[in-house]
Amino acid sequence: MSAVLLVAHHDREDAAQLARLAAGWLRDHGHQAWMGDDDAQALGVEELHAERSAATADLALSLGGDGTMLRTVKLLKGAAVPIIGVNVGMLGYLTEVEPDALCGSLQRFFEGPAAGEWQIDERMLLEVSLRRANGAPVATWTALNEGVVEKQESGHTVRLQVRIDGAPFTSYAADGLILATPTGSTAYSLSARGPVLSPRLRAVLLTPVSPHMLFDRSLVLDPSENVEVEVLGHRAAALSIDGQPAASLTEGDRVSVAPSQRVARFVRFGERRFHQILKAKFGLADR
Repeated sequence: MSAVLLVAHHDREDAAQLARLAAGWLRDHGHQAWMGDDDAQALGVEELHAERSAATADLALSLGGDGTMLRTVKLLKGAAVPIIGVNVGMLGYLTEVEPDALCGSLQRFFEGPAAGEWQIDERMLLEVSLRRANGAPVATWTALNEGVVEKQESGHTVRLQVRIDGAPFTSYAADGLILATPTGSTAYSLSARGPVLSPRLRAVLLTPVSPHMLFDRSLVLDPSENVEVEVLGHRAAALSIDGQPAASLTEGDRVSVAPSQRVARFVRFGERRFHQILKAKFGLADR
């Protein structure tokens, strides 16, 4: 018997229907499904609630879009649990399965990778750490897409000093700075005109947001190159992780990023070529 964690979009009725469908299929096939309290209450499926750690799951099933996939990765906290993403969202870069293929995909997963039915797509994670101006550590977060240091006040830029391997690179006057993984290169960094990186790479992408300066290019760095961002001046900033608020920042606070030793593990059925997914999502023509 396998234990399967269900994570679902809170505002989509079809996500609740899919959760019930998945739970029923799993029960009928000798497996156990459960949800965290927040998900179960939001979707009205309290019968699926169980108090247990996400890391104890044998499989996580994400029912939503990319935001739900990000939340699933966050809940797992780096645990080596494979994730199947069912697309109940819009773009769905990270999801793998359409809703009508849910039960068939579960069947293929439990037949095992030895049958050639699926493989694991490992994605790089970032460890994002915050220290206050006095050197006191605050916390470390894990990001699949990005950590962002950005302004808090509308109509003003924030000044941010960037150091690479301890040496000053430059100070940015900008709306913010994005510190992204290759997976995150198609998220916020892309909207800030950053480059698209293959998720097979291990790299750290530094992209300024609306910089008020001549140098406005992204940097693609080797993950061994330590990056630190310090808040300069009196204007407050904020740190967000994968689109969720993490901390408020003031002058002298420092955010650093490093590659995590852990990875996100996505279940893929059949061959999945990143550039073909990119082409489909953007409606690119062959010629």
